[in-house]
Amino acid sequence: MNKQRTIFFAWVQVGGVIDPGVAAPYIAAMALRNIIKLPDPRLRLVSAPVRAVDDGVRRLVEDMFETMYDAPGIGLAAIQVVVPQRVVTLDLAKKDEPKNPRVFINPEIIWRSEQKDVHEEGCLSIPEYYEEVERPAKVKVRFLDLDGKPQEIEAEGILATCLQHEIDHTNGVLFIDYLSKLKRNMVIKRFTKAARREAEEQAADKA
Repeated sequence: MNKQRTIFFAWVQVGGVIDPGVAAPYIAAMALRNIIKLPDPRLRLVSAPVRAVDDGVRRLVEDMFETMYDAPGIGLAAIQVVVPQRVVTLDLAKKDEPKNPRVFINPEIIWRSEQKDVHEEGCLSIPEYYEEVERPAKVKVRFLDLDGKPQEIEAEGILATCLQHEIDHTNGVLFIDYLSKLKRNMVIKRFTKAARREAEEQAADKA
């Protein structure tokens, strides 16, 4: 097993603030969407396959990139912005590199390596919480591109980790599900308390 430590889904941890003002031509005029957070039960929904890559799906992708860059993060699944469709956006470019937006529609893992890697993962829906997770070191993923054309990619390293993490989201699975029951319950309890406190503060403001 090859153990690696990677700050995942939080460029701010390594001082890299992504500039949302620089975008690929097809992700212009985007709109921010709200990212739902634990313990929102919608994170556990199993997303439906995209039946046709139409203008509505492309608009969703545009908004997902805008939301992901603003967070900032390097990956986002549609369910995190309350759209239960199997759509994933990624951009693993570092702060000093040109943006490299990638879209995976109906992504499906069709092969996993026996070799494992460990990366420190986080999630925009579980902010400021990180834990090491063991996953297959390499995966092969089948998906549709923005033109609706079938594609396949073989990924390793952080790309393999990101793809597995985001595809998990489309199946209602969170990275904390790979932790011990004790750790998982502690995280859920922590975020449940935070959500309750926020709701109480909002109610007080309206009173």
